[in-house]
Amino acid sequence: MHFKTSFGFIILLLTVLSCQQKNIETQEIAIIPQPNSIEVSKTFFVLNHTTGINYDNIFEISADFLKSYLESGGIEVKSGNNITFIEDKNLQKEAYSLNVIEDSIEIKASTDQGAFYAVQTLRQLLPVEFENASFKGNQVNIPSVVIEDSPQFAYRGMHLDVSRHVFSLEFIKKYIDAIAMLKMNTFHWHLTDDQGWRIEIKKYPKLQEIAAYRDETLVGHYSDQPHQFDGKKYGGFYSQEEIKDIVAYAQEHFVTIIPEIEMPGHSQAAIAAYPELGCTGEKVEVAKKWGVFEDIYCTNDETFDFLEDVLDEVLELFPSKYIHIGGDEAPKTRWKSCANCQTRIKEEGLKDEHELQNYFITRIEKYLNSKGRQIIGWDEILEGGLAPNATVMSWRGTSGAVEAAKSGHNVVMTPTSHCYFDYYQSDNEDEPLAIGGFLHLEKVYGFNPIPEELTSEEAQYVLGAQGNIWTEYMPAEDQVEYMAFPRMLAMSEVLWSDSEQKSYGDFVKRLESFHKRLDALDINYANHLYEIESNIIEEDGEIKLELNSLVKEGKVIRVTLNGDKPNYESRVYTKPIVIDTSRTIKAAVFKFNSNEKLGKTIIQNINYHKGVGGKIIINKQPHKAYSGSGSKGLINGISGSNSRFGDKEWLGFWGEDIMVEIDLGEEKEIKSIETRFYNGNGQWIYAPKEILVAFDNEQYQSFKLDDDGSLISFKSHFLDQSAKKIYIKVQNYGTIPEGKQGAGHKAWTFIDEIIIN
Repeated sequence: MHFKTSFGFIILLLTVLSCQQKNIETQEIAIIPQPNSIEVSKTFFVLNHTTGINYDNIFEISADFLKSYLESGGIEVKSGNNITFIEDKNLQKEAYSLNVIEDSIEIKASTDQGAFYAVQTLRQLLPVEFENASFKGNQVNIPSVVIEDSPQFAYRGMHLDVSRHVFSLEFIKKYIDAIAMLKMNTFHWHLTDDQGWRIEIKKYPKLQEIAAYRDETLVGHYSDQPHQFDGKKYGGFYSQEEIKDIVAYAQEHFVTIIPEIEMPGHSQAAIAAYPELGCTGEKVEVAKKWGVFEDIYCTNDETFDFLEDVLDEVLELFPSKYIHIGGDEAPKTRWKSCANCQTRIKEEGLKDEHELQNYFITRIEKYLNSKGRQIIGWDEILEGGLAPNATVMSWRGTSGAVEAAKSGHNVVMTPTSHCYFDYYQSDNEDEPLAIGGFLHLEKVYGFNPIPEELTSEEAQYVLGAQGNIWTEYMPAEDQVEYMAFPRMLAMSEVLWSDSEQKSYGDFVKRLESFHKRLDALDINYANHLYEIESNIIEEDGEIKLELNSLVKEGKVIRVTLNGDKPNYESRVYTKPIVIDTSRTIKAAVFKFNSNEKLGKTIIQNINYHKGVGGKIIINKQPHKAYSGSGSKGLINGISGSNSRFGDKEWLGFWGEDIMVEIDLGEEKEIKSIETRFYNGNGQWIYAPKEILVAFDNEQYQSFKLDDDGSLISFKSHFLDQSAKKIYIKVQNYGTIPEGKQGAGHKAWTFIDEIIIN
């Protein structure tokens, strides 16, 4: 009997069989990323010491990987026809089919790369103990399956910033291992920035001597004032021999490494080594804090000679089609006052400094094109016109991708809203320090790399997407892993699996099983599967708190309403809790009929103020990337996180003034109104300078706001004030000033709960 599933999660009893079949284990099917189709039978292929592998040279890498993997698990394989690699030229480059029956395993592919992905799938049909050579049996039952599989996107990547913090060669290889295991094919290696130059360039030894090291490093968060430093010299770089070793290792795993050499901005480390590369010629230091800096490459010929020399050595090390040249966050302050740059503008007939940036990027592109390579850059390379053959990596939302695709340029999607894995991933206040934001697993999984504004023809220019790991706040390798996993797994499924067959609930079930594999691989991951999500809902004319957990099978939610910690004696949550007063609710997931608590206790503070249950209208829609729980979330009795401005309670608006109208339903006495704004300037977020408040048809009152700190609170008291409707005008900060991150762009406004007492 066969059955078919599009979700790829079939639990086959993980057990030791009868006495006659002792030491033969079966393995559950919980494959990530989910295959396009899978048929499962009730029979098994028995893997043991009699198993042999047969393959032609075209499958040498994939077959050798499988052989080494099996032998590391204690199963010595021989030459034979039990496992056969078969060339099928009808399959696409990265596609494969895997057919496991009682007496054989067939892997079909048109390339070694396709076969390699088949091996990664077969790997997940084996016990996790194979990952760390702890398997003690001598035989394994592999379930009979027929899998037909191919990726949805050609570009499936992960990024890693080693400029802010350096990581060992062993860790880089481990990172590549994970990329390959998840059928991703690109490693974007961010090698240079203001805080450090990490690649050996033999023609310019000061890059290793000076640019690779900073005198000290910022302690705490960039938003903390005043800034504190650790007083310790920090740095390092990868030699060309080490890079060759990494590139060869990646090639053995069908991972292409795209190096990033930042220009014209994020270049202060290089200018510290060679001051003549800057506009002033003055000595600067390698940056010791994060952010955007005004010292960027000058546009004189000496700078281009330097960059061409650097790129010549980079091209010798990296065979990739693309070279990433950055292009982002380049303040034009120095260019505006630089005689060389102003002369360049006049001689080239350029309109302004933005067109000068286009000149810069286009000149570098022409040089790389002459060497048979192409450039890829962040979406700022659109400024002043897009270089002719450039590919755009869209990070500031999707508008850059839409513009580029509509112009016939290839695009890689990596918007902050879904792809920045340096953002917080949980509401827990004890999460490791991060840059800010909030990007939970489900949001990553729900990412659609094709912007809705594109036609089907334009959508073909979207090559794929990648997850980004910026490491300002990740000094340790285990912290990088914690931020990457399991979000990397979700991204792999976004890019590989058929979107019409995807199910987040099913993914979570497979992820719970996959955690065992991550444990065996000694990968530190964030386990938020047993956390509880809370939502305020309106039901039967009442305001209620609804609780949900991701993993439900064999688990219950226990809850207390008086602020005590939940335990086995606490009530079991069965239906939404009526909210008619302020209270602290705590809840946690427990194993069914057990006192074993899974995950952390959530604490939900309900502030039952006069606005809760009212009606609210905002004249502008919040940005779709930061829409929280909608406008109703501003009067639901729950305040947002103190550090995660992207959670479901904060609403984000980009460059817009907003008008909030709150209808209390009846006239009520108003003693005070309060709210707060996020002021994370490093993330382009600015609190308004003032807000205006009016009641019913009265005139607006103006209130100035302080701008000190990352959270700006507003609270005003009123005497003898009653109203049915409250109007609040929030004026956007405006354009971000020169010298700040995002200079020249519109500021974001983030607003939290509006509390009415």
